[in-house]
Amino acid sequence: MVATFTPPGAESPRFEPASHDFTPNRRLDLEETLHMLGRDGWLLPEDAQQVRSAARGHARAEIHPLVLIANAKVPDARHPGTVLQLETMTEWLAGHARLPHLRIDPTKIDVAKVGQVVTPEYASRYRILPIALEAREVTIATSEPFDDRWVGDLSKLMRREVKRVVANPLDVNRYLMEFYGVTRSVARARDDKGRDTSTLLNLEQLIEIGASGDLTADDRHVVRIVDWLLSYAHEQRASDIHLEPRRDVSRVRFRIDGVLHKVFELPTQVMGAVIARIKTLGRMDIAERRRPQDGRLKMRSPGGREVEMRLSSMPTAFGEKCVMRLFDPDIVLKDYTQLGFSASEQAMWQKLVGRPNGIVLVTGPTGSGKTTTLYTTLLNLAQPQVNVCTIEDPIEMVSAEINQMQVQPAIDVTFASGVRTLLRQDPDIIMIGEIRDLDTAQMAIQASLTGHLVLSTLHTNDAPSAVTRLIDLGTPHYLIASTLAGVIAQRLVRRLCSHCSKPGPVDIERWAFLTRGFARGVPTHARIPVGCPECRNTGFLGRVAIYEMMIIDSGLRAAITPHADLLAFRAAALEHGLLPLRVAAADKVAEGVTTIPEVLTVLPPEG
Repeated sequence: MVATFTPPGAESPRFEPASHDFTPNRRLDLEETLHMLGRDGWLLPEDAQQVRSAARGHARAEIHPLVLIANAKVPDARHPGTVLQLETMTEWLAGHARLPHLRIDPTKIDVAKVGQVVTPEYASRYRILPIALEAREVTIATSEPFDDRWVGDLSKLMRREVKRVVANPLDVNRYLMEFYGVTRSVARARDDKGRDTSTLLNLEQLIEIGASGDLTADDRHVVRIVDWLLSYAHEQRASDIHLEPRRDVSRVRFRIDGVLHKVFELPTQVMGAVIARIKTLGRMDIAERRRPQDGRLKMRSPGGREVEMRLSSMPTAFGEKCVMRLFDPDIVLKDYTQLGFSASEQAMWQKLVGRPNGIVLVTGPTGSGKTTTLYTTLLNLAQPQVNVCTIEDPIEMVSAEINQMQVQPAIDVTFASGVRTLLRQDPDIIMIGEIRDLDTAQMAIQASLTGHLVLSTLHTNDAPSAVTRLIDLGTPHYLIASTLAGVIAQRLVRRLCSHCSKPGPVDIERWAFLTRGFARGVPTHARIPVGCPECRNTGFLGRVAIYEMMIIDSGLRAAITPHADLLAFRAAALEHGLLPLRVAAADKVAEGVTTIPEVLTVLPPEG
């Protein structure tokens, strides 16, 4: 059966098959595959012989021919200087089979639903993976497109049309193990519970069932579900995991590049046990479900690195909701350019944080990347001859290079009292997690006046607002003027996917809005999103920061008065060289990094 559709994430065949094709109704054979690759110009005879030599000693019937060829790392004859990649050969194979090629995106698959299509034994025998189940059709990914002996049987069994797509064999095998393993764990956990939530009619009954404790956090199936979720979230580059209970079926969502994606559904009674397991790992009180709690835990990524996770739970109508924020240590090992600083912005920032004393503030809303900027800066400043100390609430990422203290209001360890303690620790650089009140602002100023560099954050829309916010807190204007060295405001914008973005037109009207008052010509390198399997068809992959940098020079200090008006102070800052966020955003658009609609979603209202 030939599929004539293109499912989400699937690409129509781009390789024209020749007159002679693969042998039908059987698995791929290594020799035949090598012959076809050679005939199509992808593989030279001597490289084919290298593959044969490398394949000796392997059970060829068990290892897919494309995997054997990819593992040999032979040159791609069509593209000198590169090796034959598994995904490239999979797309070539899809072209010969006249089927769509699919790069599997597990976040788009309803694992619990498709796991019921066929047994894992049947799926493994034919190297197939169900990926979608609709009312009239079932979509199956296969790495053996010429072996269709199973299609008729499955179509009759499911009473649906079978649509086939071709995916690389490693993904098919891997997700077979993961999806069926998790599906079995969820089913067994639900069966162990032995209750039917469809009979529950009101909130009181739901709470009673949830409090019964029949399914424990230490159940082996629950342990497996949690382990899978944590490693899966890291692999998918998620910044947050949301576990959201509902009346019958609860959902798991990942925030990826700032956008939430639903990735899995669990029976609500299983979700309760999963959250209890996570609370146990985070050293939270699993018996307390009526009040919010915070915790943290460490996990190891598949590559062996430690990943910090911050946990937060809160009571909802259908049980506890839990959010886990992931802090990958790799994100603070970037240089300033990778964060998004231009060459001029990096020079200004390094000059600011290279001062022996003064206050440097980073502003922006929650989720704008302030923590990443600060930690990257601190790790660049933390030389052996420098003592770097922090007071945080909570400690976002534990680092061996700096001395970190946690705010604990229950025992009167606040930001202000913490800074007093740090001043007695002979620090060179102090980082205050956030300036929230007058006491903390005064201690930051005191630390600066006594010869320390102080880094901190404020929640303001832009850089000039930081000055008026400090004045509103009650900080004397003359102390702000004498200690504040500079302020940067920042936002995160999604970066265009390098695999699929293409040159495109610029909206002249919106471009004029972004660059009004500043000399910026219409860009020639602007790009637009397209969408591909690498970026989950969003057109964007990863994020980059845009910065508004305000240096407090002698002229600007004079504008810091007891009753400084925000509009007047912003105008003064613009006169003294401030480039607003919209200009930094326009520069990123001109460089082909992002798009105008994307930056307009994050810019503050005034600009």
